[in-house]
Amino acid sequence: MATIIEIDNVSKQYGDYKALNKVSINIEEGTIFGLLGPNGAGKTTLIRIINQITAPDEGTILFQGHQLQPDDIQQIGYMPEERGLYKKMKVGEQAIYLAQLKGLTKNDAKQRLKMWFEKFGIGEWWNKKVEELSKGMQQKVQFITTVLHEPKLLIFDEPFSGFDPVNADLLKREILELKKNGATIIFSTHNMASVEEICDSIALINKSEKILDGTVNQIRQQFKLNLFELSYIGDAEKISKLVEPLAEIKKHERGSINHLSGEMLQGFSYNQLLQAILPEAQITQFSDVLPSMNDIFIKCVKNND
Repeated sequence: MATIIEIDNVSKQYGDYKALNKVSINIEEGTIFGLLGPNGAGKTTLIRIINQITAPDEGTILFQGHQLQPDDIQQIGYMPEERGLYKKMKVGEQAIYLAQLKGLTKNDAKQRLKMWFEKFGIGEWWNKKVEELSKGMQQKVQFITTVLHEPKLLIFDEPFSGFDPVNADLLKREILELKKNGATIIFSTHNMASVEEICDSIALINKSEKILDGTVNQIRQQFKLNLFELSYIGDAEKISKLVEPLAEIKKHERGSINHLSGEMLQGFSYNQLLQAILPEAQITQFSDVLPSMNDIFIKCVKNND
């Protein structure tokens, strides 16, 4: 898969404060990339550099194989966490204005906006002033203006902030649809459940440095603790006795179908566990329990403090 963004040893300093320290990240085309980190880690600085709002002190950024150029901004859509709509302007008028800044003609902008407004069920907002809309409604408008010119790279900073679950799900589905249609997405958020749901790969930045990167699945496998969950039909007492030499039982619920969770003891495998149980039980479900991205985030940041 081709790389759309190559960030190589990028550093940025503001006075005595080091915002980024030799950060290197590659983002593959057509993927959703999670840019993660606690507040003040350096994520926003990196996003601002990609958007050419500021420049790195050291390092380079390649966009589709060439040095990032001012013209490349036409191929980037950015939805910041702090929304940037003009409160006194009417929604439709402002949306057309922002689309024209990204190179669309007034006619093309109107046609695309009509489609998006219908899709989001917000056609009646066209002549309302932005200040009349709720925060969630404003975010819908900002999302539309971000994606309207069909950029190759989209950057969403906390896109679900202020949305109720129904509208957050709507936005999530649209982000996945944009990926399906070929867009690459940088997704910055503190919501680790969303990262697990939609991100292909992530980079975790803390104290201005990248401390972790890789695909979501690889990282969850890397941090797993040999935890398992098991459901079975059989004698719970017998099964407990068979399991105890091989694993520490964390929880054992008894019923018509018994549920057991535990952690393998050092030197033993899942295969050995299943071979021990199978003669005495009908296994209905067995799963390897992977750590959540939330747990991994906390562990990595604490270990880096």
